[in-house]
Amino acid sequence: MSILKVIEVLSSSTTSWEDATQKAVEKASKSVKHIRSVYVQEQSAQVKDGKVTEYRVNLKLTFEIE
Repeated sequence: MSILKVIEVLSSSTTSWEDATQKAVEKASKSVKHIRSVYVQEQSAQVKDGKVTEYRVNLKLTFEIE
């Protein structure tokens, strides 16, 4: 039987929400092992002069505790 834990992570990207999600997983995986899934809880964007300048995501990462 596995024990799983969920943590909340915030990330941003100037490219896309997908890129912000990928960056969050890559960065978290440097200190959190056995990440099983990611749930995008919220998406938002910063706008300047009528253009999106930053994509932001609020994620829940699920990982297995050894």
